[in-house]
Amino acid sequence: MTFEKRAVHFGGGNIGRGFVAEFLHNSGYYVTFVDVMDPLIEQLQSTPSYTVTEIGEEGRREFKIDHYQAINSKYEEAKVIEEIAKADTVTCAVGPNILKFIGPVIAKGIEARKLDYPLAVIACENMIGGTDKLKEFIDAKLSDDTKANLKKYARFANSAIDRIVPQQPPNSGLNVLIERFFEWCVDATPFKDVGTPSIKGVHFVDDLHPYIERKLFTVNTSHATAAYYAHNRHIPFIHEAMANQEIHDIVRDCIRETANLIVKKYDHVSTEEQSEYVEAIVKRISNHELKDNVERVGRAPLRKLGRKERFIGPASQLAEMGEKCDCLVAATEMAFRFQNVEGDEESTELAKIMKENDAKSVVEKVCGLEPDHPLFAKVVPIVEKVQADTK
Repeated sequence: MTFEKRAVHFGGGNIGRGFVAEFLHNSGYYVTFVDVMDPLIEQLQSTPSYTVTEIGEEGRREFKIDHYQAINSKYEEAKVIEEIAKADTVTCAVGPNILKFIGPVIAKGIEARKLDYPLAVIACENMIGGTDKLKEFIDAKLSDDTKANLKKYARFANSAIDRIVPQQPPNSGLNVLIERFFEWCVDATPFKDVGTPSIKGVHFVDDLHPYIERKLFTVNTSHATAAYYAHNRHIPFIHEAMANQEIHDIVRDCIRETANLIVKKYDHVSTEEQSEYVEAIVKRISNHELKDNVERVGRAPLRKLGRKERFIGPASQLAEMGEKCDCLVAATEMAFRFQNVEGDEESTELAKIMKENDAKSVVEKVCGLEPDHPLFAKVVPIVEKVQADTK
């Protein structure tokens, strides 16, 4: 395989190495990892290759990932800018809260471009409109001239990624264990006049929103529901939680509610198709080989309780339609109970917010719901209940 194309990827974590970089590598890209974690960058710099192991019902298969380099943007920002200036694509898997830190350096890289084709910028985050949010931080640092001709320099495409990367076995090093199933959908519309990036396995679509919501409100909702119920019952792993028939049924009922939303909202998605998707997701997160830690899946509860996120997002839309969302509201209660978990700053901040505010203020502040929204009156009592139980 020749590696003539160049990609810059922000985030050297498991998603970056085990999902995004695997796709880029297998498509003939030379990958530059960018991160600020000294040990990780040093390990990538000193290790010429690592292995991605995909696990599924059919067994395991391995891929060797090589032809990459790593740069620590803390110390060598100029090198990062240089790589962006000559890259074909820039991707990231850093977490929504880190986008504001990588936007400025991407902007500098765009300003430095001399190539006669635009850079493809694709954020691979578990959020709706991740690339749009990244673009806001990039735009804020671009010159007026560059902004006036931005399509010449860069194209920005939202994406939806779906692949479970569980907690890794001890002493894995750079190697990544990952679920075999994947879906990576990217908005094709920004590339209409220049052609989509050549990345094998990516599904370019004209309307991304159904794919984003289907994934977020099925995969992420089910995963988080299992995690929060399991945490409340002191069950350590997701597959063990899903082996509990009560939790198994609760998870399925939650995403049956979200399936109702998806079918009603998008005419081209049939009830049968979404029901099959629900059952496939239940089966995926029940996979005992993934051995996914409950606290890992449940971390960052403040974000996950947000207005457009996996519980309040679908529940609010169902409430607006006058449709049932009781299971999602019950799961929201379990998410509010995810407090003061070791190693998770957001769970500590959630506990603080719950202690210092009344229930109505919490719902406005954390969930972004207005008092006159039809879901507001359903969520306030569960917050009051959690506050009473945690005094």
